[in-house]
Amino acid sequence: MAKYTKLQTLTAIKETGMVPVFYNADVEIAKQVVRACWEGGVRAFEFTNRGDFAQQVFSELSKFVVKECPGMILGAGTIIDPATAAIYIQLGANFIVGPYLNPDVARLCNRRGIPYSPGCGSVTEIGTAQELGCDLCKVFPAGSVGGPGFVKGVLAPLPWSMIMVTGGVEPEEENLTKWMKSGVTAVGMGSKLFPKEMISAGNWEAISQKCREALGWIAAARG
Repeated sequence: MAKYTKLQTLTAIKETGMVPVFYNADVEIAKQVVRACWEGGVRAFEFTNRGDFAQQVFSELSKFVVKECPGMILGAGTIIDPATAAIYIQLGANFIVGPYLNPDVARLCNRRGIPYSPGCGSVTEIGTAQELGCDLCKVFPAGSVGGPGFVKGVLAPLPWSMIMVTGGVEPEEENLTKWMKSGVTAVGMGSKLFPKEMISAGNWEAISQKCREALGWIAAARG
């Protein structure tokens, strides 16, 4: 069951401006990565459904976050059908993210009062998602559908839109500044935020520092 309301979750994502995206089959590694992000100032984290028994890892991670990372809002990503979404919501997911729009997932999340951020690659898809109650739409793959210019183009006729971009986002000042100046609500980042060498070495403080730097650049770009 979700611990946070839809408004609380969307507010946290909007205020911090960044949602790390991560998967690992080792629950202990997942716990350390989430804690590192939390210590770095992150307050919304997406664990992706990308491997066998991922839901079991999420279950343990969800309980860990409640006890060890107060204020961290945990969600589930790479969700493509309502049955899978229901499993993760039951295990404590506070938001659901998908690579594309599934109206049945939108209805389920609306019924449970949590945000659903589907992947959209056109103005039509964004508009359809909004009609289905999706407050925060994920533009994916953001770097391939037009980059920051696409976001600016969407917000011109649809200024009320809340957009999170994933794909083509890097934890670098120039890259993050361009995205934030385009008007995005938040950015999603995966492997660039968690280099394999840092994970292998267990260098959790380096991950925390990457998060601090990224959040600092986001805040600066927002002015």
